[in-house]
Amino acid sequence: MDHSKAPVLEALRDYHSAGYVPFNAPGHKQGRGIDPRVLEVVGADVFRSDVIALNGLDDRLMRQGVLAEAQALMADAVGADHTFFSTCGSSLSVKSAMLAVAGPHEKLLVPRHVHKSVISGLIVSGVRPVWVRPHWDAGRHLSHPPGVREFAEAYERDPDVKGALVVTPTDYGTCGDLRAIADWCHERGLPLIVDEAWGAHLPFHDALPPWGMDAGADLCVTSVHKMGAAVEQSSVFHLRGDRVDPDVLKAREDLLGTTSPSSLVYAALDGWRRQMAEQGKELLDGALTLVKSVRGRLAEEGLTVLHDEFLGPDLADSLDPLKVVLDLDPLGISGYQAADWLREHQRVTVGLSDHRRIVAQFNHSDDDETSGTLVDALRALVKAAPSFEKPPKVDLPSPREMELETAMLPRDAFFGPAEQVPAEQAAGRIAAEMITPYPPGAPGVLPGEVLTQPMLDYLRSGLGAGMQLPDPADSKLESIRVVAKQ
Repeated sequence: MDHSKAPVLEALRDYHSAGYVPFNAPGHKQGRGIDPRVLEVVGADVFRSDVIALNGLDDRLMRQGVLAEAQALMADAVGADHTFFSTCGSSLSVKSAMLAVAGPHEKLLVPRHVHKSVISGLIVSGVRPVWVRPHWDAGRHLSHPPGVREFAEAYERDPDVKGALVVTPTDYGTCGDLRAIADWCHERGLPLIVDEAWGAHLPFHDALPPWGMDAGADLCVTSVHKMGAAVEQSSVFHLRGDRVDPDVLKAREDLLGTTSPSSLVYAALDGWRRQMAEQGKELLDGALTLVKSVRGRLAEEGLTVLHDEFLGPDLADSLDPLKVVLDLDPLGISGYQAADWLREHQRVTVGLSDHRRIVAQFNHSDDDETSGTLVDALRALVKAAPSFEKPPKVDLPSPREMELETAMLPRDAFFGPAEQVPAEQAAGRIAAEMITPYPPGAPGVLPGEVLTQPMLDYLRSGLGAGMQLPDPADSKLESIRVVAKQ
């Protein structure tokens, strides 16, 4: 296919050139109705390109096939059979993928460390999870994608499953052995969904970890706004092979998706595909060279830059080098403290912070100027660290203590009768809400799980140390929402 074409961008250009006067949505009418104070901050071009898809980008019956052609080009660029654009982020895309593989009361192999959007999909759909144990790094207190052994153990416990899902790369850039997992699934006739939200760039360079389609996955969900170059909420999901019906997948997306998609998201996805198809190898060559240099410079500043420590048996199979993970424990400070200090004092923001790490993500957008700013900021952090207050202690549970007993389906616990109880009385009760350290966004507690004192101590001490918990009803965790006693 001709990847110099960008159907959405070309349709937008033609819309502008034709001088259409809209008497349909959106109501700002090409920005005419926007408060000038908004335009001062956002700019007029954002609204000028915010065009309705139906009888805007395309005609009333969508006869020009603008979106269909853009999606076909994206599929061709990455070697998929079908691609679907989502303007609601991968949080919607992964739900569509799950529902295309398993329906209400059917079962799906799901690693316990998945993103909260997957758990939301279980709650909404009524799909029954068969939990797969991830690879736990007890010393560093984080998880990596499970391997074939863990999937096989879960399958032996409950073989009546419709498919499997795996998250790779993780927020830390660690990846599972996708080829082995896909082969294992297909030997049993199971489709494999890959939640590859952090892997939009992987198809475009051989030095990066294998991406889902190349490894044999059936469905692959990607957030282009994360490691690609698109506006927030820009997501795609790809399909290859015949284990999942594309018409069923489209129907599930239509059920969950918006009827008012953003032309800005479509345009960004279309333009990014063209850029990567034409220049991706060259752009990522530059990014990989740059990040290698940055890793070396940070090590010279006395920082602990993690890489090989993540790899090995029962750990990760590979690592995305564009994720720079810094262990701050040797500096005696937490990732929460570092992230806040960098934002306040250096005007530098990082993507992830936890009780001992921060993660700086690179891509083709970075250059000597941005990388130099990061190195300078982290050099200043090293000098400032001795003046920081000692970080509050986080009570870290063992890997076994992270695995709570499932007493009810997530859906039943979430929608059933519930009550709010003091945190001191919550141990032994069944949770009726998610409690999620964010980022990375993998819930510590799910609806339907039995709360334990070690988990409550971890979350409450983490909150006191700077952890963000966006989803519990009581944001201070002084009380917990639990299933009501009958």
